[in-house]
Amino acid sequence: MALFRRGSTRGCAVLLTSAVLALTGCGSDEGFDPQQWDAPGQNAKVGSVLVRYAHIAEPRGGPWRPGDDVPVYMWLYNKGPETDRLMSASTPAARSVQMVDGQGEPLSGGFSLPVDDLQELESGKTHLVLRDLRQVVRGGDFLEFTVRFEKSGSVSFKLPSQIPAYDSSPSAAG
Repeated sequence: MALFRRGSTRGCAVLLTSAVLALTGCGSDEGFDPQQWDAPGQNAKVGSVLVRYAHIAEPRGGPWRPGDDVPVYMWLYNKGPETDRLMSASTPAARSVQMVDGQGEPLSGGFSLPVDDLQELESGKTHLVLRDLRQVVRGGDFLEFTVRFEKSGSVSFKLPSQIPAYDSSPSAAG
């Protein structure tokens, strides 16, 4: 019985040491390699810019409808030797794609992408908006989408619409 406990203690010590070593780098970007990072949504690369987690916001209460303004979120990482800029985006599925700030106000002149800095284009921050959607878009649908950068050029990909996550908890009525 004593051998079993000693072995268990040794195993726990090894496990604890491994966990501490694994968590040592948490909270910093040191060693962060987004090229190896397989995020949900669409991932792409053009020039020195990595596009990660690109997606259309989850439709709520039914699909997005023609005429809707629809948020598009993505993370951008510039691995190049100098700052780049997101200049524009386009899709045939909307009248236009607009860059907006965290309050939804239009931005002009592009969006700066500093070297080795993850830029999260998402709700409450700078992001893109499909203006005047031309078609119904349900969760799980894909749209042709192009982003253009000042130095890295353009890349086109299929942009997914997030599938709604429904709350399955019991209602207050039971």
